[in-house]
Amino acid sequence: MHDSPGIVQQLLGENFTWLFRDSVAWTFFGFFGTLLFGSRFVIQWLHSEKQQKIVVPPVFWHLSFWGSLISLVYAVHIDKLPVILGLIFLPFIYACNLFLMRKDCQRVSGGSDANQAPLT
Repeated sequence: MHDSPGIVQQLLGENFTWLFRDSVAWTFFGFFGTLLFGSRFVIQWLHSEKQQKIVVPPVFWHLSFWGSLISLVYAVHIDKLPVILGLIFLPFIYACNLFLMRKDCQRVSGGSDANQAPLT
């Protein structure tokens, strides 16, 4: 391996040097994103087992969004373009699902209260 700056580091220049410094904190941050993203399958499996049918609970989409967002930030930190491109659209897709879920929840409840607590 070589220590030359990656594409993102070259694009951002000297303004975000903290983003590309390696540390134990960044490693834990990356593990946390992976843990969140991976835990969604365990949660979905447990909900399905409990109800004896395939169920995708709302918390699945929250874990998907936050796990993919944290993983994307970590991918930018390691500055590897294939990893970044593999993750770049996921937070947007999961955010759309959260929006649709919230919209459906409001439709079912008959209200349009924007402060309504999301389903979790």
